[in-house]
Amino acid sequence: MKNELGALENKIDVRFRNKELLRRALTHSSYAYEHQQKGSVDNEVLEFLGDSVVGLAMADFFCVSFPDLAEGDLSKYKAAAASSASLSQFARQLKLDKFLFLGKGEEHSGGRKKGNILADAFEALVGAIYLDQGYEAARRFLLPYLKRSYQRTGGHVVDNYKSALQEYFQKENLPAPHYKTVTSVGPDHKQTFIVEVYLGPYPLAKAKGPSKKVAEQGAAQKALRSLMGRKMKILSGETFMVKK
Repeated sequence: MKNELGALENKIDVRFRNKELLRRALTHSSYAYEHQQKGSVDNEVLEFLGDSVVGLAMADFFCVSFPDLAEGDLSKYKAAAASSASLSQFARQLKLDKFLFLGKGEEHSGGRKKGNILADAFEALVGAIYLDQGYEAARRFLLPYLKRSYQRTGGHVVDNYKSALQEYFQKENLPAPHYKTVTSVGPDHKQTFIVEVYLGPYPLAKAKGPSKKVAEQGAAQKALRSLMGRKMKILSGETFMVKK
């Protein structure tokens, strides 16, 4: 495993003074639990620290890169880039999944591909770099990911898919979209709703979710992706960017 950690150091261009910090950043709680007798420690504390470092580095990047943007827009850019979906994508770009220490059960359940595990490990790695070499080293490590994320999606931030779809229809002089609940399944306390969005009598897209609101957002998202094609790049959740 020493050689593998060295390969990761080469990949991120960081030489750890304390190699144990790097190992800990890659150690999931499932592995630590199975190796308690060996003194294995999981990455949760480093993830907690890394979350704050990531937030600071992102705020730093967006404020310096876009000094004329309003605080609200800067917050939206930061929220999109700091989301679990974005962080897990950064981890995939780094192929961080290959270096993770997972327990047997987590390994067998596909833990290396789980977005939350990848996002947590990425934050933990940032936390480890910060502890080992300081903020500037952590910022330098993050900068290429932030630049690529923005360059890939450069544009203005939109709050939610339903609003964006309605604005798109208005610009095209089309009637406002409307939503219809097709069905709901499951027990009352855990229902799944299927909602379809329409342009007049014509169905555009269908999505499901744990509430009508979530399903409507999903349907609007699919409709936007279909209507706008390559003009739109999804980031995460209810935040995305549309090219100008």
